[in-house]
Amino acid sequence: MLFAVEVAKLCRTIRSTSDGRAVASQLFRSATSVAANYRAACRARSLREFVAKMGIVVEECDESLFWLELLARLARASPTELRRIALEADELLAIFVASRGTARRRLEARAAPKSINAAIRQSAF
Repeated sequence: MLFAVEVAKLCRTIRSTSDGRAVASQLFRSATSVAANYRAACRARSLREFVAKMGIVVEECDESLFWLELLARLARASPTELRRIALEADELLAIFVASRGTARRRLEARAAPKSINAAIRQSAF
């Protein structure tokens, strides 16, 4: 949630022009979506649901990075502030990707047969 708060504060400072308002709006939506969807993932009822929700978190975090990069190229905010927030987004993205990957591997391991006898029992025989 701290990432969303930092982005919200940043968005307040860049709304003075039409392009600033448009980008700030998109950035605000994606950053707050990261927080909301991560919260939902933490409350997932199954590993499969967790993996799916973490996929959304990864997408929204990556989108947030895109909007931060666009702001940097448009020179609409302090480069120091943008770098700090983009670094945080990049670190969060790495954590979320790793978490989703670990959960996905666990999900696949549950689905894989443990032995030849298990494979036979799962087949059409």
